[in-house]
Amino acid sequence: MTDSITTATDLHPHLSSPAAMLRHWAATRPDEPMLTLNSRTLTWSEAYGRARQVASALAADGIGPGDRVAFLDRSGIEFFEIFFGCCLLGAVTVAVNWRLAPAEMATIIDDAGAAVLLHGSDYDDAVAEIAALVPSVRTFVPLADLDSWLAAQVDGTPADPGFEPQTDDVVTQLYTSGTTGLPKGVMITGGNLTTILHGAAELFRIGPDTVSMAAMPLFHIGGVGWALSGMTGGGHTVILRDVDPIEVLRIISTHGVTETFVVPAVLMMLLATPQLTETDLSSMRTVFYGASPISEDVLVRSMEAFGCDFAQVYGLTETTGAITSLMPEDHDPSGPRANLLRSAGRPYPHVELRIVDSTSGEDLPAGAVGEVLCRSAQNMLGYWNKPAETAAAIDAEGWFKTGDAGWLSEEGFLFLHDRIKDMIVSGGENVYPAEVENALLSHPGVADAAVIGVPHEKWGETVKAIVVRNPAAEGSDDELATEVLADVRTRLARYKCPTSIDFVDVLPRNPSGKILKRELRAPYWEGRERNIG
Repeated sequence: MTDSITTATDLHPHLSSPAAMLRHWAATRPDEPMLTLNSRTLTWSEAYGRARQVASALAADGIGPGDRVAFLDRSGIEFFEIFFGCCLLGAVTVAVNWRLAPAEMATIIDDAGAAVLLHGSDYDDAVAEIAALVPSVRTFVPLADLDSWLAAQVDGTPADPGFEPQTDDVVTQLYTSGTTGLPKGVMITGGNLTTILHGAAELFRIGPDTVSMAAMPLFHIGGVGWALSGMTGGGHTVILRDVDPIEVLRIISTHGVTETFVVPAVLMMLLATPQLTETDLSSMRTVFYGASPISEDVLVRSMEAFGCDFAQVYGLTETTGAITSLMPEDHDPSGPRANLLRSAGRPYPHVELRIVDSTSGEDLPAGAVGEVLCRSAQNMLGYWNKPAETAAAIDAEGWFKTGDAGWLSEEGFLFLHDRIKDMIVSGGENVYPAEVENALLSHPGVADAAVIGVPHEKWGETVKAIVVRNPAAEGSDDELATEVLADVRTRLARYKCPTSIDFVDVLPRNPSGKILKRELRAPYWEGRERNIG
């Protein structure tokens, strides 16, 4: 691992940190566009200047290396001004999930011990509500007043504080989605970010001509991690404030987007948007996708619609994003290795993977399903103020327990089944919902689907499907359910097949596109002993 990182550092010394990347491109491409949102564009030198102002203002407010600075707003240029300002100073950004209830926001800000909170106008009411719940925050800065706050704190043209993080210095703190309990603060270090920046430069076609679309929320590793990766070549990043399929298509055609990262739910939305066939997509080189399962049908139709390369990435917040990738050359639906479309790809050169029995911890052979463990320089430092949880997640040898179930092929391709906690045990047989969901989504009458385990007197639990109808599907719900179940039984072993289908208008998802299985299971398991984490 160390050798590959050292080599990458030698090849790309300007990628030793996000701060070093900003300094380098501001010096070598000062007048080229760096960030665009709607009608506002910042060049690399302008962004560097704004970051220096932010760093100086924070320092004047008593912020120094290691201090937490919270940010609450939708995606925007201001986030990067704050993020890079903190990088120059050595402070730690804490991007707060703006979709949370105010009390949940307060829990994160208080847990982080943030001293400054910068917030957008859409969240003024929420901030007023939580102000008394976050005693660590001494300074509240509305983004609408950012310029005046900077002017009041900064004299003249501020110098760069010059901070450069060491390997274990925390640069940003991201909070887990909380789908299995209270969110935990994941400490992402300078070493973690150095590794992903070098990985982007080495593995993907990121260069000065890259026009990257940042479509994911920036409190998510898929948002900030992708945005930073897209900047490694000194190119242009266009920010999407909210995910709207028509706006996605407009940005691609207007700005000539070359690369983006999206979750499968966005691809599904785009496929259902009539404007897709009318949009000029010729600039697109690669669509990166991941963060939640994708059906083969959605993937193949997306590849046909975009007519460009596709690359799947797999990772977690705790691994600073992607640790494996199914590269474009492995996407061949009609070729002899079409089965690879179900794979999350192979690990990056600096990443080690193991598949172990989740009970005994013993390594399993190729083809056997177990828990995915990884070890690399991308693994988080740990969970903020949670040593017990950190020790449970990362063992003494540095192996991180992902909580995902999967298997490795003889060639080293990783195939994911599901979250370990989502596995259904029916009559002693293990059923992985993602496999069943993929079969359901192959039916043209199904627009979206989730599979959960529900109580069964004989089998302990049985498989239930929660389905969103395709608006074009004919027949009643009962008729469609009968047809879908019959189709699934031709694709899967009988014990894996749903015993019932419920229809809903929409499935609950978190900001990264993952279906909230806990919410779906809760009504069926109320008063029972199953852990519905």
